Amino acid sequence: MKKIKLYQIDAFTDRVFGGNPAAVCVLDAWLPNETMQQIAAENNLAETAFVVPKGEKYEITWFTPTVEVDLCGHATLAAAHVLFQYGSHTSSTITFLSRRSGVLTVEKNGDALTLDFPADVLEPAETPEALITALGKAPQETYQGKTDYLLIYTSQADVEAFNPDIALINTVPARGIIVSAPGDEVDFVSRFFCPQVGIPEDPVTGSAHTSLTPYWSKRLGKKTMTARQLSKRQGALQCEFLDDRVKITGKAVTYLKGEIEV
Repeated sequence: MKKIKLYQIDAFTDRVFGGNPAAVCVLDAWLPNETMQQIAAENNLAETAFVVPKGEKYEITWFTPTVEVDLCGHATLAAAHVLFQYGSHTSSTITFLSRRSGVLTVEKNGDALTLDFPADVLEPAETPEALITALGKAPQETYQGKTDYLLIYTSQADVEAFNPDIALINTVPARGIIVSAPGDEVDFVSRFFCPQVGIPEDPVTGSAHTSLTPYWSKRLGKKTMTARQLSKRQGALQCEFLDDRVKITGKAVTYLKGEIEV
């Protein structure tokens, strides 16, 4: 049996039971993918991040309960929170190395953490009929990025009102579906449905904001914006568009510290 420290962190929030929960396992060396997938399934959270120190940097990967994913913002934020709070990392910046998404950094500024991620490239797209049926309303605009569809609606009320047919969304070939609109009290709001990777609705999705930030920056003519993800748990983010990169800032709090045996 191998004992592994496990943390559960609520990301993109300043309170427990808000934001998006992620598990973080800090390892001495990589476990087999099958074992990491089993741990993520046992945790049954949207994401479990696995981190391995490599010199002064850290290799990172992410698993949902069903698959390994290319990029996860909230679990990266959670992993940085763990390393800053409970690890031996002393500088204000952490560099993560992802085999699927390259170099990712997280900077600590007070109690806020800022992700530096590659910006998504969006192309106008036809709206799949299954999405119009599943959501019950056609969008104003539709775009397709590297892994997700982005659907733009008129108002925050539209986004709040969706009660989609998750089984029908699951038939669309994409990692997930972002729905977004101008916010009443923030620059833009969103929700994220991703049954394709085992999560009907993700509470707060950092990686979705690599698509949302370029879109809203160009539409609003602003580099820095405030955002809210309108899941039941809610999440608050500040986003900055830097051409081929985006900076996504949020807070994180610890819910659980423990140890697992595998």
